[in-house]
Amino acid sequence: MNLLDMENKTDFYFMLFENLGSIRYVFFTLGIFMYFVIILLNVLIILAVFLERSLHQPMYVLISCLSLNALFGTAGFFPRVLMDLLSDTHSISREVCFIQSFTIFTYAANEFSILMIMAFDRFAAISKPLHYHNIITPRFLGFLLLLNLTFPMILLGIAGLLTTKLTMCGNKLFKVYCHSFEMVKLSCDSVIINNIYGLFIVVTTAIIPLVLILFTYVKILIICQRNTSQFKSKAFQTCVPHIVVLLNFTIAVVSDVTLSRAANVQLPVGLSIFLSLEFLIIPPILNPLVYAYNLPDIRKKIISLINPCR
Repeated sequence: MNLLDMENKTDFYFMLFENLGSIRYVFFTLGIFMYFVIILLNVLIILAVFLERSLHQPMYVLISCLSLNALFGTAGFFPRVLMDLLSDTHSISREVCFIQSFTIFTYAANEFSILMIMAFDRFAAISKPLHYHNIITPRFLGFLLLLNLTFPMILLGIAGLLTTKLTMCGNKLFKVYCHSFEMVKLSCDSVIINNIYGLFIVVTTAIIPLVLILFTYVKILIICQRNTSQFKSKAFQTCVPHIVVLLNFTIAVVSDVTLSRAANVQLPVGLSIFLSLEFLIIPPILNPLVYAYNLPDIRKKIISLINPCR
């Protein structure tokens, strides 16, 4: 076996866990607390929508899909990072690393596509209220959700296969999770195809959905300006939570992409880690809080779940 073959079979190492000392137990406690909160809040949203028949409507189904996606994405991150915080060795096999990267970035792609479907749903409800149920039928919604699930998985699966074909000349990851672009940068092969395909994924799963979402909400705003104040109030009540969630997730993803792609950005290690993890931590906590606070039907059901006597 030559040297490159040996290098290609080595594990990856998370270098940022080195020399943490006793502070790792603080990070572990904080991490397990956040993970518990994420599971609790998102399970409450899912149960509220599932158990309350009046919430079996497209908007609420999509909100529960966001919570399911949050559980999926954080399951790919938290258990592994918590284990690394308690471990003295911080290696991960290439196969498991690819699976973690695939899970985390599928979560990110799904989030944008679910938010895009939400925007289309609100546009149909506000622009065509009398025909809404003929437009957003259960079958059509199911088709959109199936497309939302399979399309990013196929794109990212191909990206993973392209990465596995690369010969690795290094194995040190300066991240706390497996990041596909960071793995590509470790290759000593030509990565032009990988970079072009990675940019294609960013465009198709993030930029295009974001542009369509913004266009849709601009159209909704124009429609609202032509209607009564009561109509505006009702429209804003359902749209504002989605916009808050969209802005939060977009800022988090842009931070991560910028840090990965901009080689000359120099930031303190702590800030760099926070910005790269924001899309995995803040949206899964903030999203259920935003919807529970702003949508009375969900809030009432959650309260009844927590306190049945009420």
